[in-house]
Amino acid sequence: MAITVHFELAVDAASSSALVVFVGAGGHLSAGAQAVESAGGGQLGRAMKAATFAGKKGKFVEILAPAGIASHRLIVAGIGDPAKADARVFEDVGGGIAERLQTLETKVVADFTGIADMAVGTDVAAVHFAHGLELRNWRLDTYRTKLKEEQKPKLTDVVLVGVAESAKPLNERLQKVAAGVHFTKWLVTQPGNVIYPESFVEHCRKAMEPLGIKITVLDDVQMKALGMGSLLGVGQGSVRRERIIAMEWNGLGEGAPAPLVLVGKGVTFDTGGISIKPAPGMEDMKWDMGGAGAVAGCLVALAGRKAKAHVVGVCGLVENMPDGNAQRPGDIVTSMSGQTIEVLNTDAEGRLVLCDVFTWAQQQYKPKVMLDFATLTGAILISLAHHYAGVFSNSDGLWGKLDKAGGAVNDLVWRQPLSEPGGHYDQLIDSNIADMKNLGTREGGSISAAQFLQRFVNEGVEWAHIDIAGAVWRPKSGPLHDKGATGFGVRLVDRFVADTLEA
Repeated sequence: MAITVHFELAVDAASSSALVVFVGAGGHLSAGAQAVESAGGGQLGRAMKAATFAGKKGKFVEILAPAGIASHRLIVAGIGDPAKADARVFEDVGGGIAERLQTLETKVVADFTGIADMAVGTDVAAVHFAHGLELRNWRLDTYRTKLKEEQKPKLTDVVLVGVAESAKPLNERLQKVAAGVHFTKWLVTQPGNVIYPESFVEHCRKAMEPLGIKITVLDDVQMKALGMGSLLGVGQGSVRRERIIAMEWNGLGEGAPAPLVLVGKGVTFDTGGISIKPAPGMEDMKWDMGGAGAVAGCLVALAGRKAKAHVVGVCGLVENMPDGNAQRPGDIVTSMSGQTIEVLNTDAEGRLVLCDVFTWAQQQYKPKVMLDFATLTGAILISLAHHYAGVFSNSDGLWGKLDKAGGAVNDLVWRQPLSEPGGHYDQLIDSNIADMKNLGTREGGSISAAQFLQRFVNEGVEWAHIDIAGAVWRPKSGPLHDKGATGFGVRLVDRFVADTLEA
């Protein structure tokens, strides 16, 4: 939920909110912490000693009803070595504060005065602290009807002390990015009876058209006329009809260059189809539209902050259900590109959706760079767990830019191998009866899925496939998210756009 950020030069002596002060490695007190230590007659130091707290990054000491100050709650936050205390460190600290205080306080006052020799300036540190707090403060309570008052989120305001008004533009930018992350989390967290192809489109219209994003929608009749037999085959067992949504943000105006194209896999619920998944854990398959959710959030963030860039997000939206009309294992479909596909397993459906979206997006927008986000394979979880997304790319330069952007914002990516067309990995998807099959061997499952997609990338297009099956949701909470949807991809793309298109 949105946080209101205030900028003050000094701590309000009458404040009754929670006060946060900072301590570096070795127990080195900031000026704000020293003032509290003096006002309280040494209680801060005694509390630190009792808790064996020495300012380690991400560690906290909490004092209730502290002596000598008006605040009824004092939190001492460790930042580690100040020389290494960069934007990411302060985001994580802000997230930790939100996790502790979300249901306890309405306002947090963070005193940034006198933190010496940081890796970033005070204004940057403070604004990223607020950004981390806002990201971690999001949660979905729509379907909770019996929450007690003390269980409800209360945190709405953060006051940054010792921070100049000149920090406002950066804060406003990051709040727009947070809005994109929150939109992604909201879409991904909703159940399959709320988010399906038609409703996904309508929620995007409502969120995006006021921001100046141009929306184009293809229905199943139009897709059939275009020859999208691969995508349509996935959805033919569902009563929910397929959609493609294109969301275009042009922050450069007339004469803008070819857009960066983002493609998202939007399987709004995935039973596996006739190759049905086991029942335990199937409820998690509401998250199989996480790629589409990430792309939608990217557009909200970029348009919200009025990025000086031309970006189009295209999402293929289907529901994969078992039915008397559902696609069968062994069926052969013809993609929009004209290439034929033997469907060995109807649960390898994401690539069947994406390949037709690739073809249409490249014909429509003529991109030079295309990124796709997809919860494509369980195999990437085996490789990377929930900590990284796997990247497969035909361009070393593009990979390097994604790696740099992801590292800067903690949307971490790790490169995976990819063969040239006809190479050893590519041969895994050769079919005896069609141009290709939609399933390789059990070994290298994520690689063969990427090889499949590469066959639909036009010559000359720099492309990266980002498999976010492990990164889109996590079974445990992290510094910037509760357990569940992470919003992965939004900040990665925002930073990538800033570094490569707006630099």
